[in-house]
Amino acid sequence: MLRALLLAAAVALPALAAAAEDPLELLWSHRLDFAPDGSPLVTVRIEEGASEIALVAKGAARISAGGLQAAPGSTWRFRVEDGAPAKVRWAAQVADFRLRDRDAARKALEVWRGRGYAARAAIVGGIFGFQGRVIDNRRQAILLAEPGDRDDAERMARDAEARFGATATLFEDLVERPSGRIAVVDPAGRTVARAPGVVVMEPRDAAGITVLQVAHDIGYAADGREDRTYRGRIFVTVDAAGKAAAVGVLPMEELVRGIVPSEIFASAPVEALAAQAVAARGEVLAKIGVRHRADPWLLCAEQHCQVYKGLSGEHPRTNGAIASSRGEVLFGAGGNLVDSVYSSTCGGHTEDNEVVWGTPPDPNLRGVPDWIDHPELSRHAAKVSDVAAFLDAQVPGMCRTATFARAEKFRWERRFGREELEATLRPMGVGSIVSLRAEGRGSSGRATRLVVEGTAGTREVTGELAIRRLLKNLNSSLFVIEPEGSPPTAWTFRGGGWGHGVGMCQMGAIGRAERGHDHRAILRHYYSGAETVRLY
Repeated sequence: MLRALLLAAAVALPALAAAAEDPLELLWSHRLDFAPDGSPLVTVRIEEGASEIALVAKGAARISAGGLQAAPGSTWRFRVEDGAPAKVRWAAQVADFRLRDRDAARKALEVWRGRGYAARAAIVGGIFGFQGRVIDNRRQAILLAEPGDRDDAERMARDAEARFGATATLFEDLVERPSGRIAVVDPAGRTVARAPGVVVMEPRDAAGITVLQVAHDIGYAADGREDRTYRGRIFVTVDAAGKAAAVGVLPMEELVRGIVPSEIFASAPVEALAAQAVAARGEVLAKIGVRHRADPWLLCAEQHCQVYKGLSGEHPRTNGAIASSRGEVLFGAGGNLVDSVYSSTCGGHTEDNEVVWGTPPDPNLRGVPDWIDHPELSRHAAKVSDVAAFLDAQVPGMCRTATFARAEKFRWERRFGREELEATLRPMGVGSIVSLRAEGRGSSGRATRLVVEGTAGTREVTGELAIRRLLKNLNSSLFVIEPEGSPPTAWTFRGGGWGHGVGMCQMGAIGRAERGHDHRAILRHYYSGAETVRLY
């Protein structure tokens, strides 16, 4: 039966709880634990699927198996013996809704059941207590069937995407944890200890632990491996595939130190850095128990969650901004935690959440204009209705005027020749392309529906993300389509912005900070009146 994560309260004595922790339970519980200072304790995947994990103790460190001591600079290797993968059930997921959005979830179930699927809802996430304040990030995942075989789930996801233009992902339900022993190999190459399931290397000082050859930017142009140093304890454990994984376990503030400079320029104005820190904390809390449900960690270190480079990625300027905003997150209407999503460059106007993800309107994630004092653009303030004119206008957007702004992210073009476009759209089964139309626009002008007409039929793709993915990860869906010739021999997408455009525009935040706005004012603008609250 699918598990719903329940209450994790910060009112007990966290120091006593930490002393008695079960390392495997800490990794697999998928609930929020707390550090001795009362801040959230987060588990984050550093490496997985490895034949072995190599750790270098930068300073003195202790290894839990056999009470071993690691000398500064020594390299230790950890391997899985007799590893057996986890038992996981899979389902195609087509939407998710906050638990309080029951009506929207019910309607989605009715729609998918009407399309012939045995759709059902599964509750994920949890409720967390912080010194009298409650955070509820529970969500209802809309599944097309009861979880079962992965091949069936993947087939159903492809079917939903092809027939209805849905953005389908795979939902994981853990049935049984993986098993195996962790063998510890000392610097001389001798296996000196073994432990069931997990071994912990714990630094004795602030020098940290280096993980050798960490995979990063997986699936992106910068995909590669490099050595990275991390704060806190490193747990070497058995991942869902029965292979070796390295997991960092550290307090929220130390985690955010490794996130912020990976997500924004460390040389940006300090108030923009503080705004990024607040948004990053909110994103961590919004994802607890929602992602990586079949893995022995809460979050990954990639774009899927937030980019985390550990101590190797830290910078004194971002550390200072993080310290100045310690424990701050955003709360909005009804006293609810704001899911403080963000993107690189909004293109002059941010977007409503429902346009991008199909979720019910969030009062704190409304599309807002991102310029200051420009009366000639007043007609575009509430909604960009004439997208071509907006793209042509010299919009003084904050993400255009900021010192770090890049012109090719603010305005761009992407040309598809007929051969390339028809190859890209072939899975839709519409034959030779006759026309492309963007129908339906969000408040920023981003397209919500793309109509593809071909010689063999007409199909629609719904949703900002689905449109971008269909078109080879287009920069954004804020575009107009300009055909060349009659019949067209090519189509040019002329657009603006880089990313989904919901929540904080990172480049715009820099522009506002350069104009003297503090981080609270910046966040209040992008999250429609939300206010910062210090949780710890």
